[in-house]
Amino acid sequence: MSEQPATNRRDAARRMAEMAESAKRAEAQSAQVLIDEFVVRARARGLKPERLVATQMDGRPAKTDKTGWYLNRSRSIAIGEDGSWYVLTVPTISRWGRMKGVSLVASPPEMVVGRGARDGESGDLSEFLDRLLP
Repeated sequence: MSEQPATNRRDAARRMAEMAESAKRAEAQSAQVLIDEFVVRARARGLKPERLVATQMDGRPAKTDKTGWYLNRSRSIAIGEDGSWYVLTVPTISRWGRMKGVSLVASPPEMVVGRGARDGESGDLSEFLDRLLP
């Protein structure tokens, strides 16, 4: 009988993980709608994307293969001109890698920019996107 409670705990943990993942997917879908609308408005208003620069873990900049708009003052999160969400903090790379640049991989977007950030700059995605538009 001692196996029953352990099984119940595992099942409960699995269900909680599934619910958290489902909530994260729903948040990403909602955020993507806002981002897609922003990209359309940015282009209509002539807001030019710029070459994105990532920050390595050692604090040095690294050029990237993407263009877009920085969302926050610290330039750690950006929206690609294709509507992708990029976190611009990357592992430290070699000297050759810095010259060549880093290839960014999009992440699921979030409705709260800078959630858990220690720099104090966090808030609703819609507010950050509105600030970018002229």
